[in-house]
Amino acid sequence: MAGLRLGPLLRYADGSSATVWVEASRPCTAEVRCADGAGGTARTFQVAGHHYALVPVEGLTAGTSTPYDVFLDGARVWPLPDSSFPPSMIHTPDADGTVRVAFGSCRWAAPAADSHDPVGPDALDTLASRIAGEPESERPDVLVLLGDQVYADEVSDATRRWLSARRDLREPPGSEVADYEEYTHLYYESWLDPEIRWLLSTVPSCMIFDDHDVIDDWNTSAAWVADMRGHPVVARAAAERADVVLGAPAPREPLPRRTRRRSLYSAVRSVPDGTDELRAFASRADVDPASVRWSYRRDFGRVRLLMVDSRAARVLEERHRSMLDPGEADWLRTEALTDRASYDHLLIGTSLPWLLPHLVHDAEAWDAALSRGERGARWAGFGEKLRRAADLEHWAAFPESFEQLADLIAEVGTGTRLRRRCSCCRETCITRMWRSPSGVTVRGLQVRPALRPRGSSNSPALRSTTPYPPTCASASASAGARSRADWAAAWPGTAAARTRR
Repeated sequence: MAGLRLGPLLRYADGSSATVWVEASRPCTAEVRCADGAGGTARTFQVAGHHYALVPVEGLTAGTSTPYDVFLDGARVWPLPDSSFPPSMIHTPDADGTVRVAFGSCRWAAPAADSHDPVGPDALDTLASRIAGEPESERPDVLVLLGDQVYADEVSDATRRWLSARRDLREPPGSEVADYEEYTHLYYESWLDPEIRWLLSTVPSCMIFDDHDVIDDWNTSAAWVADMRGHPVVARAAAERADVVLGAPAPREPLPRRTRRRSLYSAVRSVPDGTDELRAFASRADVDPASVRWSYRRDFGRVRLLMVDSRAARVLEERHRSMLDPGEADWLRTEALTDRASYDHLLIGTSLPWLLPHLVHDAEAWDAALSRGERGARWAGFGEKLRRAADLEHWAAFPESFEQLADLIAEVGTGTRLRRRCSCCRETCITRMWRSPSGVTVRGLQVRPALRPRGSSNSPALRSTTPYPPTCASASASAGARSRADWAAAWPGTAAARTRR
């Protein structure tokens, strides 16, 4: 009899369909049966001795909630016997309803109840307990998990003991996970937590990976990649990226967006054991990262979510460093601007912060300049060491990528391409608009202010209504006397004159 080893995970749900992921103990047919008569079946596929199924559920009704059970070869395996949790539900959204999003990242598996937790209470466990205790209360429509679902390079004491029973930890890679089987153990440790298992069964999830899913500082620089050649990263990356991305996009998503993932899914399902197909896919992705797209799009009514791969899609050559390769950048731009009238809110999910405190932002940009040799080879070496030691690898460490994303967000908000080369100072500037204190719409050029004007605070409302002065004379001249008066009032003693970065 087939048993349920892991799951179910409700990966996707829209107004009429859903996708449920399971791992079984042996080959079988997985089935989802909903109380309202909807359901679906799928045969398991095998990778490295593990048996998985993605079950498409059809026939759901928009704006409803229906409990479901999971069967393997006709035997019910979910809910678990004597479960203390409410039934797992599939909530289908209304096309124009409110969308509630819970998001986070960097989750260590919760230790045993009688063990000390060095990172404190688990927020995801707490969310699960709250929803389970108040099943009729407000709940998220989707979990957006932004990287480090597991820590492949910093394992728990329990996992270290399990690894030591398999191999000699004195040999590389030591206590880091080294193969697919060890990777699956990390997911068992994290997702068999009773609260987390129930939560993932009843709230759809969108996931993307970050460095600790593979190894610390993964793809931080070209020098790092050269140093890490020969490390067993490829097998780890294959397992991680397939596990967190397969099943997340819509089952009927147009082929151009997911051809390679769908090809992989078809390949592993078409053979008795898909291990070789998965490893070959991982090798191709390692040699040519641009050949695979891990980013994907989800639409929730009038809300669009773009989950962006900001690790594997990087360009690392120092003179041309970019968070996203050209193909990935084009994909992001296209998905953000396509059918712009069909959504009201754009969410961009990236595993690395885009906005940082000004000091940290400038420190990362400064280190990027050092590392690409602006002060010579000696300082470039220092910049690389500092980059790794202090994790200076966020969007600010890729200055051009940071500005391109700022441009895209501004364009989505205004409908106009706002970035241009300033004829006065020959700097690349960003055009922004504010409503000035006198009621005039102010349009000015701003590179990146390091100060706040008088009277501003951390209030988003104040920040959005207080104008910054333009950074060059041409912007000041074109803004008009009334706008200049507003800038002068907000920035006493500051001339709206030419500045340089």
